[in-house]
Amino acid sequence: MPISFLRRAIPLGATVAVSALLLSSCAAPSSESEGGELVWSIEGANLSAGHMDPQVSQLDVSGMVQRAVLDSLVFQEDDGSFVPWLAKDWKVSDDSTEYTFTLRDDVTFTDGEPFDAEAVKANFDRIVDPETESAQAASMLGADFYEGTEVVDDHTVKVSFTQPYAPFLQAASTPQLGFYSPAVLADSADQLKAGGPGVTVGTGPYELTEYTPDQELVYTRNDDYAWGPHGEEAPTVETLRVEIQPEASVRTGVVQSGEADLASNIPPNLAGDLGDGITVDSIEYPGLPYSLYLNEKNGVFADEKVRQAFARGIDIDAAVEEIFFDQFPRAWSVLGSTTPGYDASLEGTWAFDQSAANALLDDAGWTERDTDGIRMKDGQRLSARWIAWTPVPDDRAALANAIQSDLTGIGFEVVREVLEPGAYNEQYGPKTFDLTDWGFSGVDPDFLRAHLHTDGFQNASQVTDPEIDTLLDQAVASSDQDQRNAIYTQLQEWNAEYTAIVPLYSPSAITAVGERVSGLDYDLYGRPLFYDVSVG
Repeated sequence: MPISFLRRAIPLGATVAVSALLLSSCAAPSSESEGGELVWSIEGANLSAGHMDPQVSQLDVSGMVQRAVLDSLVFQEDDGSFVPWLAKDWKVSDDSTEYTFTLRDDVTFTDGEPFDAEAVKANFDRIVDPETESAQAASMLGADFYEGTEVVDDHTVKVSFTQPYAPFLQAASTPQLGFYSPAVLADSADQLKAGGPGVTVGTGPYELTEYTPDQELVYTRNDDYAWGPHGEEAPTVETLRVEIQPEASVRTGVVQSGEADLASNIPPNLAGDLGDGITVDSIEYPGLPYSLYLNEKNGVFADEKVRQAFARGIDIDAAVEEIFFDQFPRAWSVLGSTTPGYDASLEGTWAFDQSAANALLDDAGWTERDTDGIRMKDGQRLSARWIAWTPVPDDRAALANAIQSDLTGIGFEVVREVLEPGAYNEQYGPKTFDLTDWGFSGVDPDFLRAHLHTDGFQNASQVTDPEIDTLLDQAVASSDQDQRNAIYTQLQEWNAEYTAIVPLYSPSAITAVGERVSGLDYDLYGRPLFYDVSVG
């Protein structure tokens, strides 16, 4: 079985380049090479919990499935450069505060509404409207930096910012800043989180025609499509059926049996034994590695020595190697190794060292032990509460067990709670936890602003440091890529010492593809693109 490993490292500076699915319900896919149906099995467990709208949701799966519907102004190539898509060309002011796009004049939404400058303005203004409650997309659109979108004429639009905003082109290439029909925004915007036919309406190569929450989404070919980023017209495959199957064993099983043509989010332990005729594509995507976020405002992690001891008391190398079968590299930085600005000099600088961890905890005053061997100080146990968002894949559960075991070895107790989304948010909002976990995909390192800035919407560590805020503000405002890279190097080195975030591994998007499929491509994040796919 062929396994393809791709590490798409984007050249530094490229991000500012400018140019003119239940098993029993799964029906077997058809065998026609022209038209027919392609069945795609995904994890997708939380889509029905109000995550059908990439302009609002922070879940990668939202953008992954809705890319079939939502086109963007520009497309980002594997080398980090940008090519026209819904915008024919664009120009950026010298200070990166104004982006003027010339739009195609032949694009329509699948409800018949024209795509024009008014549609761009309506979508962007909706994203930053506080009532929309967008976090990720609003941040990508500049948040407080967004000054507004001006309709110059029917097919020319100018997006302005109150300060230089270098990451905008990259943001404008994502489904988070994709476009809904203005008619939907006017009449049904409050239904977009739930999504569905007649609501999730875009200009994309497919139209969402059926949706059964927690079971499947059905996308039907947009026969009028003729504006793909590389000249693609309407796809060959008529029906894209997305089966929501949270269990990894089910996703691998339906590909092996031929009930599905491809499956996403395959865990490494299952990727190597799928049988003949199945190709496995593994793409290490850029962003913030899967990490632990230590909340310094709630409990024992207020002490830097405790945070440092926590990080050095985990045998990350051994756990990642054993659990992920060498398919995911151990992470050393808050930027993944394929992310622009990655600081390779950090590799090997904070290896597993129980002696050092014990010394740090001794220095921090945690010198006594209770009958369980857990350290004590002033009658308090050295204990941290870890909240995790369900569903938790088996491999991450195994990693959590290894982390807890390692830390017990230095007298550090970690109590883990796996919570449903509602219960998780009840604790995440007021930050009444000690640590939590996630990875975050992104090409421009500006995503660190969301995670480390005092006002960052994903600042789970509750970092509040004016110097760090200043660095993040300088990086987002600079048009000089060398300056930006230098700032992000400072931030990576700062975190390696301060230990607000403990990076564990850099994940890959692993997709199992059946032998009937040809022409499948992926974006920079390893998410399938179906423009040129055929089955037969």
